[in-house]
Amino acid sequence: MTKSWYAIHSHPNKEQLLYEQIVIRGFEAFYPKIRVNPVNPRSRKIKAYFPGYLFINVDLTVSGLSVFNWMPFSTGLVRFGGEPSMVPENLIGAIRQRIGEIKEAGGELFDGLKQGDLVAIHAGPFAGYEAIFDLRLSGSDRVRVLLKMLNNRNLPVELDSKQIEKKRPRPSSSYRKQNHG
Repeated sequence: MTKSWYAIHSHPNKEQLLYEQIVIRGFEAFYPKIRVNPVNPRSRKIKAYFPGYLFINVDLTVSGLSVFNWMPFSTGLVRFGGEPSMVPENLIGAIRQRIGEIKEAGGELFDGLKQGDLVAIHAGPFAGYEAIFDLRLSGSDRVRVLLKMLNNRNLPVELDSKQIEKKRPRPSSSYRKQNHG
């Protein structure tokens, strides 16, 4: 019995229900999902990392294909050239690691934000200002940023995490000259 990982396609927004169907039938499944901080507080707080897809670890010679093609909330296994496409074990491991990193960072909003990163404040009384990301306040969706004051002192300010976004570095002026003019 040789199990391999395969991607299975779900109906739109039905990943969780498909995951439950797979597990109920005794198959090993991996449903990568992440915490998000939606603008609308009634929106889902957890979303699929790969919308419309999950992974299953099965021996298709034992289970057959039809069980996955006819499973509720499934549109079948991902295929290339008519054959189910295997997903390498090391890719599954890399996805698990990345999901762990995002979870450790506090969710997608904090993914990639490190102490010292430049952020733009786009809402609230400090909208339009830039600040330096200091830390995520544990157990909440609040952050502390350092706002540069006129006297060159950094003032710690606590904000809702939805009020900031990481600033993307601008291309250097030599880049612009070479490529745009």
